[in-house]
Amino acid sequence: MEATVMVALGLILLIVGLIMNIPVLTTIGAILLVVGLILNVVPIGGTRRRVY
Repeated sequence: MEATVMVALGLILLIVGLIMNIPVLTTIGAILLVVGLILNVVPIGGTRRRVY
């Protein structure tokens, strides 16, 4: 849930930074977008069940 919000916020900041030509917003938006996508893909906290 939090990773999805992070991706959305990163995308919004990236678009606003590109439209308004503010490099700080573009950089922060890109970082949030990448981190959010990584958190969506990588299972954290042992969410995968191990079967022996």
